[in-house]
Amino acid sequence: MSEIIEKTIEFVKRELSDSEGGHDWWHCYRVWGMSKKIAESEDVKMEVVELAALLHDIADSKFYDGNEEVGPQKAYDFLTSMGVDENIKNEVIDIIRKISFKNKASVLEKSKALQIVQDADRLDAIGAIGIARAFNYGGYKNRSLYNPDIKPNLNMSKEEYKNTTAPTINHFYEKLLLLKDMMNTKKAKQIAENRHRFMQVYLEQFYKEWETEDFE
Repeated sequence: MSEIIEKTIEFVKRELSDSEGGHDWWHCYRVWGMSKKIAESEDVKMEVVELAALLHDIADSKFYDGNEEVGPQKAYDFLTSMGVDENIKNEVIDIIRKISFKNKASVLEKSKALQIVQDADRLDAIGAIGIARAFNYGGYKNRSLYNPDIKPNLNMSKEEYKNTTAPTINHFYEKLLLLKDMMNTKKAKQIAENRHRFMQVYLEQFYKEWETEDFE
């Protein structure tokens, strides 16, 4: 399995070499590392966790006109070429299909491996790196930083969420600030608390600077 992991790392680095900075190899690297840390205190198949973490964003649908099947298919083809056990392969593909923020399944409906990798992916979307990723993607899509006249939409449908062009600050309210309460595992919930608070402090400072009220 260690050889397969190494080959998977090479594959992900190659496939994501020209990716947007918030969804590149380093994002997968962080999710992989965090997944392993969370999994230390859980009863789970480590090979499933590692492979799913590394491959979870191999073809994010937002970069493929919303097509949610490109990623699972790429991962399936790669794992097949590596001769990965069919059961492990199916578990990994299932995680890739269900990991998205848009998947509102309850904890009881998720495998333990999915809970772990989903938590690691969500943790990378909050805190200091989460803020950096949000603005990086906003710049990539040429979105405004903030527009007081455009209010966050907290009741978006899946299609509305996928097609939104709202300012980046809105994304904090439409997703990032919601993630703390969506964590599955005890360890992720603990880590999320600190990262969530950091975002709250950041937003307070952002609004002060926006209104030039930070001169006191």
